[in-house]
Amino acid sequence: MNNGGHMHGMAIRPPSNGTGGGKVTMNHRHMMMHTAFFWGKNTEILFSSWPGYNNLGMYILGLVFIFFMAIFFEFLSHSNYIKGDNNVDHVRVGLLQTTLYGLRVGLGYVVMLAVMSFNVGIFLVAIVGRLLGFLIFGSRVLRKSSYELL
Repeated sequence: MNNGGHMHGMAIRPPSNGTGGGKVTMNHRHMMMHTAFFWGKNTEILFSSWPGYNNLGMYILGLVFIFFMAIFFEFLSHSNYIKGDNNVDHVRVGLLQTTLYGLRVGLGYVVMLAVMSFNVGIFLVAIVGRLLGFLIFGSRVLRKSSYELL
């Protein structure tokens, strides 16, 4: 707001008759900001105008991108590839672990922001990517071990 009490920029008003379908449209582009889950390829994921309006190929690319980001998040969450022994520089290992932790946290937030597009396809590929990543990297299914179920 400026000193005169006027708002500059884009103001979003709720639908006047209550039948807006959970979306707010903006006149300057074909962009729509949804406030409820919806099906469809016309969405924005993470960046303005990406994957674009009415572009099925780019939407599928966006789904694949989010899917592999979710799998990579699970890889970072469940892998123990930094082995420590007595001859290791603990400061260097600690900095590497901290860097990988920061990457994992940032990647988790990016996947969360993609899900906040309220697109059901994005929501589903994020969940399936996390599930598949856990199956591969976090569960005992693909590990060679002699565990027995109780």
